[in-house]
Amino acid sequence: MTQIAFVTYPGFTALDMIGPYEVLRNLPGAEVRFVWHETGPITADSGVLVVGATHSLAETPSPDVILVPGGPSTPVHARDEALLEWLRRAHQTAKWTTSVCSGSVILAAAGLLEGRRATSHWLTVPALKAFGAIPVADERIVRQDDVVTSAGVSAGLDLALWLAAEMGGEGRAKASPCERSKAPLPRTCDCCDPSNHAGPDGR
Repeated sequence: MTQIAFVTYPGFTALDMIGPYEVLRNLPGAEVRFVWHETGPITADSGVLVVGATHSLAETPSPDVILVPGGPSTPVHARDEALLEWLRRAHQTAKWTTSVCSGSVILAAAGLLEGRRATSHWLTVPALKAFGAIPVADERIVRQDDVVTSAGVSAGLDLALWLAAEMGGEGRAKASPCERSKAPLPRTCDCCDPSNHAGPDGR
C-alpha cells in the first residue's frame, strides 16, 4: 500500500490539489489521505468549496508521498510550527516530498529546501531564497533528490503524472484519466503553451 498525504490547509487552491489527486488515487494500492491538524471540513481559497480532512497529521506520521498545494494563505501556514515539524518528521521516511505552486514556500519554511533548487508560483519564487533554497524561475518541475517542486496548476498535474510513472510505471501514468484526456497537438502548435499566458515567466 502506498500512502499519499495531501496537506489540506484552510485557503488552499483547489486545482493545485484536485488534479494531482485524480491522477494519484488511481495508482494500485494507493491510500489517499487529506491531512490537517484535525479531521473535518476545510474551506478552499474560493470560500465556497469545502474538502474534508480525512485524517489528522498525528494519525499520518509516515506517508510514502507528501503533497503540499499552493494557495493565498501559504504565508500564514509557513509560520505554523506544528505543521512544519510534521513535515520535517514525515519527510525523513517519505519516498517523495512534493509541492505545487506556492506550496513550496511551506516546504522551504520547514527547512526542506535549504541548499536545494526549487520552483514555485512565479510570484513566490523569490520568497524561496529567504529560506536558503535556490530559486528556479524557468523550470516547471524541479527535482532535487527526493523533493520535487512544481510551478503552477498545469505543472502540478504534470508532476502527478511523473510521480505515477515513477511509482506505477509509465503505462499506469498513461492510463490516468487526466493523461488520456490530452489530445495530441502538432509540434508547431504553441496555443496551449503556458509560456504564452499568465505570469511573466509563463506560469
